[in-house]
Amino acid sequence: MKKIALVISVAILATALGFSLYLNRAQMPEPVMPVAPISRSEPVAVNFELADLDGKVRNISEWHGKHRIINFWATWCAPCRREIPLLKAFQDQHGAENFQVIGIAVEFPGPVVAYAEQAQFNYPILVGEQDAMAAAESSGVSFIGLPFTMVVTRDGILVGAHMGEIHQQQLDSFVEVLDRLDRGEIDLEGARTAARLL
Repeated sequence: MKKIALVISVAILATALGFSLYLNRAQMPEPVMPVAPISRSEPVAVNFELADLDGKVRNISEWHGKHRIINFWATWCAPCRREIPLLKAFQDQHGAENFQVIGIAVEFPGPVVAYAEQAQFNYPILVGEQDAMAAAESSGVSFIGLPFTMVVTRDGILVGAHMGEIHQQQLDSFVEVLDRLDRGEIDLEGARTAARLL
């Protein structure tokens, strides 16, 4: 009889604990900038090449000297498509300030070329399916899903990565962190720490 009572008590406690954890988790606010897991703690140089919409192989180092917002996306991804007007506006606003948006389409070229005709990108689009995923992972970013965005300094060092749909607040924060880096207010490690906290 005591064993049955003990088993029932443990079951009730486990259920109550599980329900309590569920309620607490449901009430937790979403972080402003979910950070993509980066598997390397030391600074990583971002260096890869993929074909553009014309099939020409481009190396990411072509944009050396500009801070880069590298956005991984796909035509079938609704949050990815929602980001595009924001990224185009960012390129218009900050392109002259040595910022460069680069889109990396994680799929086959056909759908991307067709979509690009209507999207009228004002920033370069590179394309690759497995190669695009490998490019992200070679930079130390764990490829979990789309969209995600890498923030890279003028000299090609990964500062941070944002997992999920990007919003104006994150883009403004990226600019602020990279501007502070340029002004010498923070060093690279400070920029990497600030990016993790955004």
